[in-house]
Amino acid sequence: MQSRLITWQRNRKRESVVSVFESKINHAHTTFMGFLRTSTLFANLTLAIEFQNPMLIIGVIDSGNLSGLASTMKDMKKRMDLLNLRMVLSHDQPVTLKGMAATQPPQRPVRLCQMLASWDVATRHCKGWCPSARLAIYKTLWFDRASDADLLMAFDDAISDGVDIISISIGFSIQRNFLVDPIAIGALHAFRKGILVSASAGNDGSPYTAGNLAPWILTVAASSMDREFNANIYLGNSELLKVTLQSIAIEGFSLSPLKMEKSYGVIDASAAAASGVSSNDASFCENNTLDPALIEGKIVVCKVAASFQRTFVEQAGAVGIIVIGPLATDINFMLTIPSILIGKEEAEELKAYLKTKRYPVAQILSTTTVLNTRPAPKMAEFSSMGPNIITPDIIKPDITAPGVNILAAWSPLATKENYDYNIVSGTSMACPHVSAIAAIIKSCHPSWSPSAIQSAMMTTATVLDNTGRPILKDPNGSPTTPFDYGSGHVNPVAALYPGLIYDFDSNDIIDYLCGTGVRPEQLEPLLGVPVTCKYPPIAAYNLNYPSIGIASLSGNMSVHRTLTYYGKGPTIYIANVEQPEGVKIVVKPHKLNFKNYGEKMSFKVDFIPHNDGSFMFVTGALTWDNGLHKVRSPIALNFV
Repeated sequence: MQSRLITWQRNRKRESVVSVFESKINHAHTTFMGFLRTSTLFANLTLAIEFQNPMLIIGVIDSGNLSGLASTMKDMKKRMDLLNLRMVLSHDQPVTLKGMAATQPPQRPVRLCQMLASWDVATRHCKGWCPSARLAIYKTLWFDRASDADLLMAFDDAISDGVDIISISIGFSIQRNFLVDPIAIGALHAFRKGILVSASAGNDGSPYTAGNLAPWILTVAASSMDREFNANIYLGNSELLKVTLQSIAIEGFSLSPLKMEKSYGVIDASAAAASGVSSNDASFCENNTLDPALIEGKIVVCKVAASFQRTFVEQAGAVGIIVIGPLATDINFMLTIPSILIGKEEAEELKAYLKTKRYPVAQILSTTTVLNTRPAPKMAEFSSMGPNIITPDIIKPDITAPGVNILAAWSPLATKENYDYNIVSGTSMACPHVSAIAAIIKSCHPSWSPSAIQSAMMTTATVLDNTGRPILKDPNGSPTTPFDYGSGHVNPVAALYPGLIYDFDSNDIIDYLCGTGVRPEQLEPLLGVPVTCKYPPIAAYNLNYPSIGIASLSGNMSVHRTLTYYGKGPTIYIANVEQPEGVKIVVKPHKLNFKNYGEKMSFKVDFIPHNDGSFMFVTGALTWDNGLHKVRSPIALNFV
């Protein structure tokens, strides 16, 4: 052990070594299998935009790509190029291909393809956001885990290969200081090279759990779209139990194209306990908890559990599975028998029927697709939330995108059924959408910086659903805040021409880090350049970020921002403020008169608390409006 310590201590002193820290293990923001919807923001969007720069490259740091996968789509094979596939492996690890191995890359550049669907359920058209984009894929995940060393190596390779956008759906169970966070470090080097990095926020679903928190990373939450998959269970009492499958399945899905041609007996798993197993333990259908003789030839009703063993239920001879949600965690419904996931209300109706019949029977019908559902989008219950636990003056996540029930490529090696596609959910599905939209913006505006692209998406995002009301959260329709969705649900068309941009560069990032208390001697090894921190330091909340946050509002305070005009001809933008509770906001100047493309104008936002006492975060918004463009920034303030 002593020799190992001496080795890394010696290496730290070498001129060629930037920094040394322990290489920890990181995890994929694993997909949550579910059902797909299509938001009206996307449903009516043909967006068959041919790139002005067809050589634009998206770098994907993930779990790899299966050779020949694109050949299942002839048009995609003709038009999409896989430029590079690297396996990054800094130490001995076994090779595996789980389902996530192929889920993400094909989401991005797939051209319109007809009748491609998961088991004939999503039987319309599928679209990829970037028809002509190229992919460079860097496999760092092995068994859904990646070491710090592998992640940093992948970033180095992607930057060296000259990618334009980097997409990464990996994170940590515990957030780390940016100086020892490999994704933050790699993304910072990418940012300095003009490469935008989009990353998933995580799937923990609770406040203060959002990951990938650095302001030079575009952090993506997950929300639904307006397509649902409905399934029915025909009960023996001639009642039709209608089930709307929403974002209640976490790491699992109950989508099944399989239907029963007749009714079968139904048994609650709690009544089929194996010898020596309690009825409560048996109700979760975990491995070896059920008596095969009791469930053979029947439909089994199981409660959701983290270790739900669908394989055991199938192998024991059951003909169908009904799983009761909604809080499924880490389950995989890749079933070869008819299956369905139901919510609490449907479960109560089903159990009432089971109690009234000595020999209950049911028939699981196949899934049907319902379009244009309302309200949509909704925030996914599993999507990780802010506030930002590392630098709370920066609102995270930044934006939300479709991440519930996404049709995605799937490794045929993941299951014995050899499926090429699957319906999956997670912020790992939302992140590729944003990466692809960023690539489109980059293609249309090749000179734009990573922060400009980020600003374009954030300031044009919507916080309203398709009923014109604020976006709510699944499954109960609870209210949401910027800590759920950041600036809102991404609007790709509006993001192409945002009107105004909040831009910042590497020097601004240095000022920001200095403002958080990082010392020059800590930054110089990281950046490889001399660093001087300004005195007095610039407050972190004064980074020219598209959102506005103050984690410690004590008395009257002000923040400063600068906008860059990207429009044609003179125009006047007027500030409109959604006032947070307990504080008055004054914007100076209230009008910005732009005359020329690329012109910059600065403004100040004064915050004047008018309530006494301490409060939790309160939220509002600032929107600059010229009648054509609405440039919106969420505001979050914490009274102390």
